[in-house]
Amino acid sequence: MKIRLALLATLIFSIAAPTLSFAAGDRFALVIGNAKYPDADAPLKEPINDARDVADELKRDGFTVEVGENLTGDGMRRAFDRLYGKIKPGSVALIFFSGYGIQSNRQSYMIPIDAQIWAEADVRRDGFSLENVLGEINSRGAGVKIALIDASRRNPFERRFRSFSAGLAPVIAPNGTLVMYSAALSSVVSDNGSDHSLFVRELLKEIRTPDLMAEETLNRTRVGVTRASRQEQVPWISSSLAEDFSFIPGGAAAPGGTGGPSPASPSPEVAAAPPVTPPPAPPAPPAATPTPPAATAPTPAPAQPKPPVAAAPASPPPPPKTPEVALPPPAPPPPVVIQPTPAPSNSPVLADDPTIKSLSEKLDKNPDDAAALYRRGQVYASKGAYDLAVKDFTNSLRLNPKDVEAYNNRCWVRTVIGDLQAALKDCNEALRLRPNFVDALDSRGLMNLKGGQNKNAIADFDAALKINPRLTSSLYGRGLAKKRNGAVAEGDLDIANAKAMDPNIVKEFTDYGVQ
Repeated sequence: MKIRLALLATLIFSIAAPTLSFAAGDRFALVIGNAKYPDADAPLKEPINDARDVADELKRDGFTVEVGENLTGDGMRRAFDRLYGKIKPGSVALIFFSGYGIQSNRQSYMIPIDAQIWAEADVRRDGFSLENVLGEINSRGAGVKIALIDASRRNPFERRFRSFSAGLAPVIAPNGTLVMYSAALSSVVSDNGSDHSLFVRELLKEIRTPDLMAEETLNRTRVGVTRASRQEQVPWISSSLAEDFSFIPGGAAAPGGTGGPSPASPSPEVAAAPPVTPPPAPPAPPAATPTPPAATAPTPAPAQPKPPVAAAPASPPPPPKTPEVALPPPAPPPPVVIQPTPAPSNSPVLADDPTIKSLSEKLDKNPDDAAALYRRGQVYASKGAYDLAVKDFTNSLRLNPKDVEAYNNRCWVRTVIGDLQAALKDCNEALRLRPNFVDALDSRGLMNLKGGQNKNAIADFDAALKINPRLTSSLYGRGLAKKRNGAVAEGDLDIANAKAMDPNIVKEFTDYGVQ
């Protein structure tokens, strides 16, 4: 009787939820690993190794794979065009990208190694929009579209303009799409110093598990990464798959399917996997922390994986009611550390920087090139050569007195080195020229924080966060200002949320002379 019922259930399930079975020729993958960005201090360690490992696994799983390493903009464009040309109606198209990614205008962009990014508009010019790529794949008739994006890294371009959010944005993708990011929305992952990423390691382990549908494979990857990182890294998944798909050909539909599953990946729960219930039920991370971003929700639900401060509000409320806590008046002396000593112009580190070399050659030919002065000032600032940055911004403003970006950048640099009065004038001028300029609000908030003007700092950070609620520097700065102003629980919550989005934010503020 049990056997008959099992057979009947199997028959009903196979009629109600047909599994897609694709021949090897119907599966196409483009795998890109970008590691050598000239604007970065050093090449990334993981992308090339990860791209090769992913490509090898996909080949075993029946994909026709093209691998691209350290691709320029032209190289990425040609690679995408070749992928588009292979797609046939109903086929599977998969993209894996490891490198730097940036979000702009609520879209995520994959960045080629030769991108020239000096302002947010350059991201949209030189980067490749994930939404546009998925849309083009869909228009060619692909039945299943998969994007695996390992690009939630703090990148060197961020220091050149401060208003956009770190990490990646939610994707508005066509039906039949499965997207996974290596970290939560608007969050970045700290460098673990390894030659392989935790995300790819867990992904490959689950792909090799037989009889798993793709959604379940990614859900289990998310749980594995979350556990291994102790909830510091929580991948994000969005799915609109209408039918079942397995990475291993024939996995769950035909017992004799191919694909070479690795016997080294035991999966005791595999027998329970085929029912494919929409809310996956992998063992969740410890219940004390709120569950990170919804596993298969395409909505942009703000992902704040680990607000560990949730328990704090229970004790502090009574004390904060006494703002006469003597901290604000004395203006707690945040170390006015000119910690990053300005590097001399003949410093080998600066002299060998290819971007500085190129801009200096331009300025040798035309000393009045305001754009080159401004850009070299940005690079000097990112390298900690603050005095040289101020000098270039000043010369740039002499040539273009209405350059609001130069005023803001000079305000920020002067704040870092402790020249607060001059910084305030620059930020105010930037805001006069462009009211509600979020970068300048953020810079002036930092200036007020360093000067002990905590209420003013909170007001500036509040204004910046109204415009961009995911601006990590304003969130962290507001947390510090609130704590100094007596609102300890609120401040701790801001700080915890900022650290969840960007683990590097504490070091960044320490470098600014603020702790």
